[in-house]
Amino acid sequence: MTGNRPQRPQQPNRSNRPSSTSSSNPELAPKPYEFVSFPKERPNLQRPVGHHKYLSDRLHGTLHLTLKVQTSLHVSTGVVVMGSDIGSRIPLIKTMIQGVDQKLTIGGSSLKGCIRSVYEAITNSTLAVVTPKYKSQIPTERLPCRNKEELCPASRVFGALDWQGLLDFNDAKCESTGFSTGFMPSLYRPRPDESSAYFIQGRVAGRKFYYHTIRAIDKGQNAGIPVQQAPREYTFTTQLHFKNLLPEELGTLFIVLGQDPKNPIALKVGGGKPIGMGTMTVTVEKILQAQNLKQRYSSYNLNDSDEMTGEKLKKFIQEKIQTAHSRLIQKPQLEELTAVLRYPTDREPPSGMY
Repeated sequence: MTGNRPQRPQQPNRSNRPSSTSSSNPELAPKPYEFVSFPKERPNLQRPVGHHKYLSDRLHGTLHLTLKVQTSLHVSTGVVVMGSDIGSRIPLIKTMIQGVDQKLTIGGSSLKGCIRSVYEAITNSTLAVVTPKYKSQIPTERLPCRNKEELCPASRVFGALDWQGLLDFNDAKCESTGFSTGFMPSLYRPRPDESSAYFIQGRVAGRKFYYHTIRAIDKGQNAGIPVQQAPREYTFTTQLHFKNLLPEELGTLFIVLGQDPKNPIALKVGGGKPIGMGTMTVTVEKILQAQNLKQRYSSYNLNDSDEMTGEKLKKFIQEKIQTAHSRLIQKPQLEELTAVLRYPTDREPPSGMY
């Protein structure tokens, strides 16, 4: 408990929703999360483009990304091992994926999940997954797409039932060997039934996102749960393949990756989000985009003109971002989300029970 600790000023109460930073119990710390509201209009459901060929009026290529750890990162395997098995002095430790080269790895599915959640929030999309217990409290139009002939913007790009999607995520490999050991406090499950912030007139308030903070909480060896983690300043590299994307779809992806100067956001990856863990910033190093697809796939050699870097890359990214703003982005939702995921930040992690 935080006792008489001075409280941080409340965040603006957006959309007349109950603020998650308030509490009926004054001894509880402010919530480390906020909700992004749903757009008022129903999602625009359309038939997705096929995978049968590369369409000449769409975009195809590969993004080469560098992800930098800003607050300690732990993507759990769900496995606890003896520390001696992975080179640690801690008796038992929760593990991350670690390759044969002793380098940490972030699974492509983990990256896909956190990126999709932001893409959904800033476009007029449905939810990807819902909890059966609260299904009746979710607006019908926000339930996951089940008909592959009628998909929302996020489902057309990331996939849905019987639809593979247009993005392929590779695992992200750490550039450094080794890891650090962190000591997480016990984290508790969400309790929507006990907080008015989750619902507005009996309906879910929106999509939940955790704030970035200047650091992550570490309880120390005598009080915390030992976890294998990537410390601050570690970098990971990965590739993201895209095909048959519209310019606005690729532009929205760039916004999610933090490439929009007007909306500087960072990713939240892995576990420990409530205590400030998992903040990662993204740099797009280059894009490989074949100028002539027929020639590209009839030769083993990569044409130098297929690689986009430097000023040409920056111009390309900003052009696609502007197209996204004019055709696909939901401005109110982007503003709400930027207020939560803005980075850098001066926000402190929660110092007590919340």
